[in-house]
Amino acid sequence: MNTSTPFPEPNDDDVERAVAELENYVAAHAPAAADPAPPAAAPATKRVRDLRAEVDEAHLLLELQADAAPLLVDTDRVRRSRKRAAEAARLHALAQDPAARAWQASRVRLVLTAAALTALVGALAWSTTGVHHTLTLGMVERTAAWWGAWAVEPVISTVLLVVVGARAFLATRGRVLHHPHLAVVEYGALTVTLTLNVWPYLPWVSVPWARFDPMQLLAHAIGPLVAVGAVAVLPIIWTAFADLDHGLPVGPTPTPTSPEYRQNTPGTAAAQRGTTGDRVALLVDRARWMIAAGHLSADPSATRLREALGCGTDTAREVRDALRRSAA
Repeated sequence: MNTSTPFPEPNDDDVERAVAELENYVAAHAPAAADPAPPAAAPATKRVRDLRAEVDEAHLLLELQADAAPLLVDTDRVRRSRKRAAEAARLHALAQDPAARAWQASRVRLVLTAAALTALVGALAWSTTGVHHTLTLGMVERTAAWWGAWAVEPVISTVLLVVVGARAFLATRGRVLHHPHLAVVEYGALTVTLTLNVWPYLPWVSVPWARFDPMQLLAHAIGPLVAVGAVAVLPIIWTAFADLDHGLPVGPTPTPTSPEYRQNTPGTAAAQRGTTGDRVALLVDRARWMIAAGHLSADPSATRLREALGCGTDTAREVRDALRRSAA
């Protein structure tokens, strides 16, 4: 006789667990449901496309405009202006350089001298024709005396130019040339030239008062008057340029010795420098005494020292520099 063993009844938890596992299994092996097809978009019109492009362009422009790099790039006009400004600044700095100032003064002096000499030569050339006219009145043309009359004014002018050149050159070396003989020669030559130019046109002398023409007299007096002006102003101008202080330190200039004699005379240059230094030292002591006595100001200029000490312009500048160094 068979006896069957009864199976226990499943409880509720086991049933729920089995159902859950079955659901999971079915869900894992079930075919995926196809996604529903999206609804078809309406075709974009031209107006929509234009507006979308405009919006996209606006976003890109805002992004690019936020970058300030293009504003930092120099334009051609800015570069040209910066170049001109830099050049002007360098030229201004160069104009303050002592060597450049000395060179500029030298060029200006050369131009002024050339202009004055041109006026002087032109005036003397005009005066030559007047002198020749006066000397050849009543003379047969193209004779020896007639041709020789052309040389009278150039001879007088040459003497005058020698005096003017000497005065002007010595003025640049701190020496004002004053001599009574030179003054007599200078103004005597100008007086003779003026007289020979205006003699045929003077009233009561060569021309009756009724025929006197003052403009003709003035026209023939222009040459000598211009020559007098050039003779008077040229030495003064050169003296003023020689007294300019460009800020360059002035020291004794050693005398160069040729190579073949340098070894034979080793102490010559040193002796010359020593002599120059001793002379400057004596002048410095004298200038200090004059400052203490009240004859000179506390910081005298080179021109004032030159006049007070009776030395040249270069030496006066050395004395001035020595006084300033000792006062510093």
